[in-house]
Amino acid sequence: MRKITSRLAIIALALMLVLSACGGAKPAATEAPVAVATEAPVATEAPAAEGFQIPEVVEGKFNVAMVLIGPHDDGGWSQAHYEGLVYIQENVPNVNIAYIENVPEGADSEQVFRSLSRKGFNLIFGTSFGFGDPMEVVAGEFPDTMFIHLTGIKSNFTNFGNLMGAMEDMKYLAGMLAGARAKADGNPKLGYMATFPIPEEIRLGNAIALGMKQTCPECTLDVRWINTWHDPIIEKEAAASLFDAGAQVVFTGADTPAVADVAQEKGKWGVTYDWYGSCKVDACLTAPYWVWGPIYAGIAEKVIAGTYVPGYDYFDAETGALGLFGFMEGQEMQPGVKDLDPEVIAKVQDTLAKMLAGEFTRFDVFTGPINDNKGNVVLPAGQSLEQVDLDAFPEFGLPCTVAVCMKWWAEGITAELPNNV
Repeated sequence: MRKITSRLAIIALALMLVLSACGGAKPAATEAPVAVATEAPVATEAPAAEGFQIPEVVEGKFNVAMVLIGPHDDGGWSQAHYEGLVYIQENVPNVNIAYIENVPEGADSEQVFRSLSRKGFNLIFGTSFGFGDPMEVVAGEFPDTMFIHLTGIKSNFTNFGNLMGAMEDMKYLAGMLAGARAKADGNPKLGYMATFPIPEEIRLGNAIALGMKQTCPECTLDVRWINTWHDPIIEKEAAASLFDAGAQVVFTGADTPAVADVAQEKGKWGVTYDWYGSCKVDACLTAPYWVWGPIYAGIAEKVIAGTYVPGYDYFDAETGALGLFGFMEGQEMQPGVKDLDPEVIAKVQDTLAKMLAGEFTRFDVFTGPINDNKGNVVLPAGQSLEQVDLDAFPEFGLPCTVAVCMKWWAEGITAELPNNV
């Protein structure tokens, strides 16, 4: 998912942008596992740009390393990935795991990936968008190491692959709940704290708006760009700015639960993200979240067996790797959801059930009629976006089915896109 980097190399991959189902085994459970390591994983704190202490491999074991953009216990994005890493250790025999946290994107991360490869790690996960270019370079230097990049747009189809899931499914459902909450409160204004102006963040914002309009046609969605994935202070300030500007419910695209904490202080509502445990205060309506463990374990098993072929792996909700807090098996709805219109709750539950059964996918979220916030028709009735439309910007030369790709805001969003989009 993560930060803007040079992506000129993607043009060479234009005709190969064919996405497959994730290589991991499909988990049966949809509730997020609470992972506890049987052996403590090796953690190395990453100093900023001065060099890194790289963990050692364990001879005779399959060694897996993970590079995190933030702290492993951030209450969001990095914590969800960390628990997925621990899941590998607990469910795949003879595996040693290690992680390095707080690694900046750019040159520092390239050195970290190179050093892990030199140590002899067999499988390396990089969990931020801006790790893509560094991983691509290092993968070319270490053909016997498998590299999996989270949320980016690159693959060499040999030892460097891309992994992402259709979080737009869960954001759409959360938008339905938030719209209903705002309508019930008599304040039809929502907010979205976005990170970087990349297709992913615009796609998720549009999914929120499309869901919002299902339950509150009069609702609007404001946007604040914060240009960071993990900064608790900036996240709190941006959330407060949206609430103070009138928003009744605020979503976050960043890594911490700050938006719900601010909502609690202001007597409003927040929607957290990434990790099921992020929705811990009463002011949190719900949290679209990831369950990476079974996906990661499936990849590790295939890499060990020599059968994993990296590419563009993009999974949907039927894998069980996506969740909506309060609506999955064994979970209780949050206070701000319990008293919503029963018809809204039933609609969310029914749509979620279809998603988990593979009957409603990301392409159904983005099926017309869809207009942008300037009144232009993005999709006529019955037409759906394709994967390249979700992932790309037109200047990359990719064959989008619509001229604007994902360079538009949906109807109801009051913000303009940044000038550099």
